[in-house]
Amino acid sequence: MSSETGQTHPLGLYFKVWILLFVLSAFSYMVDYFQFQGLLRWTLVLAFMALKAGLIIAVFMHMAWERMALVCAILMPPLVLLVLIGLMSSEAGYTWASRLLHFGG
Repeated sequence: MSSETGQTHPLGLYFKVWILLFVLSAFSYMVDYFQFQGLLRWTLVLAFMALKAGLIIAVFMHMAWERMALVCAILMPPLVLLVLIGLMSSEAGYTWASRLLHFGG
């Protein structure tokens, strides 16, 4: 007889996360309902999106209970890509401005 041992999590945790995801989704929809515009709109939408993704990764993908090495191996590449995208974005603005300066617009 072999008994498999594993880590189990209480169902209450999952229900709380589902409720929190529902609330965050409602807040995300409220951004459209109240017709926020511009930078505030996109900041709120991206913040709610990141919070929901973080909850899903932490709880439903069980990353909250993994070793730090595994967490870093999974989360670091997307963070590095975000930094590189930010660097390319700033370079794109400089390139656009220099083209306007030299070629006219």
